[in-house]
Formats: sequence, C-alpha cells, structure tokens
Amino acid sequence: MSVSRIVIVSVFVVVAVVFAVVGLLSRRENSKIPTLGDLSGFVMQYRVGKFPVGRVAVLGFWWWVGWHFFAR
Repeated sequence: MSVSRIVIVSVFVVVAVVFAVVGLLSRRENSKIPTLGDLSGFVMQYRVGKFPVGRVAVLGFWWWVGWHFFAR
C-alpha cells in the first residue's frame, strides 16, 4: 500500500472515531451537544418562503461528496 492510501484511510478512521465519540457525548443526560438526528432535522426544516433550502443544501452536499470521492 502506498503512503497516501494509508494516510487517507487513517483520516477516515479518525473521523469515524470522532463521530462516534461526539455521538456518545451527545446522548449523555443534560448534554448540550445535539444528536446527529436533531442536527439534521434542524437543517432539513430550514426554508426560505416555501423553498426547502435545507433539503437542497443536503442534496447538494451529498452530490458533491459522491462526485469527488465515489466517482471513478
């Protein structure tokens, strides 16, 4: 394996561990950290008039991630 592949896999592992730790911390009693479900619900309900800006932003984010990381 090349060094760049090891670095990228390591970064993904670190990000996954950070997400897991924040998820556990957010589920403590009286925690001020919102859960991922609360955060995504807040973003998805954001609207300007009748236009669902939050949903379009999430769709655009996933499109960008797919285009840059999963397309070959």
